[in-house]
Parts: sequence; C-alpha cells; structure tokens
Amino acid sequence: MNYIFSSPSLDDLIRLLKAWRFWMLGAMLGALLGAAVYFVVPPPFRAKATVNVDFNLEEALPTDTDRQHFYYLERESRKLEEIAWSDDLMNQLSSEFGFSVEELRGEKLQLSQPAEAGWHFYADDADPQTADALASAWSTAFVSEVQAQIESGNINEFVKLEATQAKNLPKERSIPLSGYLLAGAVGFLIVAVFAVLFVKPKQLGRR
Repeated sequence: MNYIFSSPSLDDLIRLLKAWRFWMLGAMLGALLGAAVYFVVPPPFRAKATVNVDFNLEEALPTDTDRQHFYYLERESRKLEEIAWSDDLMNQLSSEFGFSVEELRGEKLQLSQPAEAGWHFYADDADPQTADALASAWSTAFVSEVQAQIESGNINEFVKLEATQAKNLPKERSIPLSGYLLAGAVGFLIVAVFAVLFVKPKQLGRR
C-alpha cells in the first residue's frame, strides 16, 4: 500500500520508457478492441439539416453602436433558440414520430448555431431514414414557426430564414470509428501505466 502512494522515482520513469514495445502493442490492441465495440454496438446515425438565419443588422439597426448590435443579436438568437426547443415543436415531433418529448430533448435532437448564418439541426436514430426525417421535420417546423412569430410581431421583421438543407440530408454515425479507435488505445494505455507503475517488479517475478 505504501508503494502505491509513494512519490514517483527515476526508476519508475525508466520502467515506463523501457516498456515502449508494450505501449505500441497495447495501443494497437486497444484500438482493435475499440473497433470491435464500434461494429458490434454501433452508435446511432446522425442527420444534419441546415437553416440559414440572417438578422440583417444594417437594416434593423442602421445607426446603432456595436454594443447595441450585440444585444440585438443575443436577444433575437435567444428567442429563436427558445422556439426551436418549444413545447409546440417538441409535441408536434413527438406526435409524428412517436418519441417522447423527454427523448427528443435529451438524446434525439441537438441544435448547433452561431449567432448568424447556418443553424444546424441534428437528429440521432439507429435507422438513418428516421434520423433524416426527424431532422428535416424539426428544421421545417422551426422555419414555419419563426415566420409565424415574425408576422405576429414577436420576432424582428428584419430576421430572414431559409432552409438551405432540409431534404436528402447527410447522414453519418454520431461518433466516428476514429473516436472508438482513439478511446480504445488511450484507455488501454492508461490501464497499462497504472499496472507498470503500481505493480512491483518483485511481485511480477514471483508470479
């Protein structure tokens, strides 16, 4: 027990450096294990829809300062984000696809957006066609709802939206194979470092 909590020594570093062949082989084995997990239990597919958002700062606030522009962007962006996750949109998608609102918000849907330009609507599912349809429906419903809010005066009239990618969406695994390879290799190396440092050479020799 004292050996585990003792300060690292030069001998410990030498032991780690001498085991470079072990590290290389271990990294390869860990990567292979990660690949096996990827193919046996693959991550869900992810589809991405894109909506272009233009706040038209020059027209909305032609004479205001940069600070006012910033607050305008922040305020309108927050409104749009609230609409994207609103109960109305989530209930609509829930009724159409059969997922609960908790599933949609917690694991099925993700939103990634800058303040302006392309807002990306991601949907995850084991079936690529379902992921495609879900992302497409979410982005389309978002555009329709924002347009209605603009007409009612809740969103600035200068905000313009365009669904630039809502059909035949790009689909790929939510986590790439390279992520599994890296996780497997790094995980094995971490375990191996603890084994080399915390198991005494004498203990290894007695075995």
